[in-house]
Amino acid sequence: MAAAPKQAGGRPDERTWTVANALSWTVDYFSRKGVESPRRSAEWLLSAATTLSRIELYAHFDRPLSADERATFRAAIERRAAGEPLQYVTGEMPFRHLVLQVRPGVFIPRPETEVLVDSVLEHLDRLGSEAPAVLDLCTGSGAIAVSVAFERPFARVHATEIVPPTAVVARGNAERAGVADRVTILDGDLFGPLPVELRGTFDVVVSNPPYIPTADLADLPSEVAGFEPRIALDGGIDGLDVVRRIAEQAAAWLRPGGVVVMETDTTCAKEAAHILSRWYEGVEVRRDLTGRDRIALGTRREA
Repeated sequence: MAAAPKQAGGRPDERTWTVANALSWTVDYFSRKGVESPRRSAEWLLSAATTLSRIELYAHFDRPLSADERATFRAAIERRAAGEPLQYVTGEMPFRHLVLQVRPGVFIPRPETEVLVDSVLEHLDRLGSEAPAVLDLCTGSGAIAVSVAFERPFARVHATEIVPPTAVVARGNAERAGVADRVTILDGDLFGPLPVELRGTFDVVVSNPPYIPTADLADLPSEVAGFEPRIALDGGIDGLDVVRRIAEQAAAWLRPGGVVVMETDTTCAKEAAHILSRWYEGVEVRRDLTGRDRIALGTRREA
């Protein structure tokens, strides 16, 4: 395909911007700017601007961009080139079987958390209850709560989130996934907003809490440290401040035989398991998709 006529600065003349032109120019521009995964970024941004799927982009190479699409795409390119996470620019993050909405101020779900969900589902399947109850703490975008309810239609989920605007995003994700009737998201810190009558009723307490040791925050990639909420990252001096609180309090909210499952920093997983062993039995550490220690879990001791 012949190259499009160029404006000053190397950008194609906007009258000629097709999907192919726009994608080619943006990949080159992001590469020069040092943007991570330039082609993936360009595809996602162009997909969001045109409402074409990433696969459809390649089937419609000659499709011209409308004026509105060009304006949306230009703004997205500028934000991404400035280092803003791709997920905030597009407003979306694929997670398991869902595409969740995220926005600045909301922690972006990570692939390793999908393994955390697997641990929850494994216990629910083994339990065999007709209406199991799950509690998700520090729910953020609602990734865990919504995924559990979506993948196990018999489950009922409560979730808590300390930042009210983030809780609004989680509720929106539950609505879009069609599970809002089985996912209750409450504003507040950990167990604080839960009705007292729910004590001792949950089959699983799960959390992806803030777990990065404070001293390690400075070493995070700029995309994370500069844009994602510190409250969702900082786990205290050793990364286990919130883990300790959950471990100590969760037993009172679990049924006998219920499990607590937490994601942790790879450097803290074994210590998290040691903490759990004070109140729980069958404590173990599980690895994430990269083979690193990531998840600590244990079963509430019988009374």
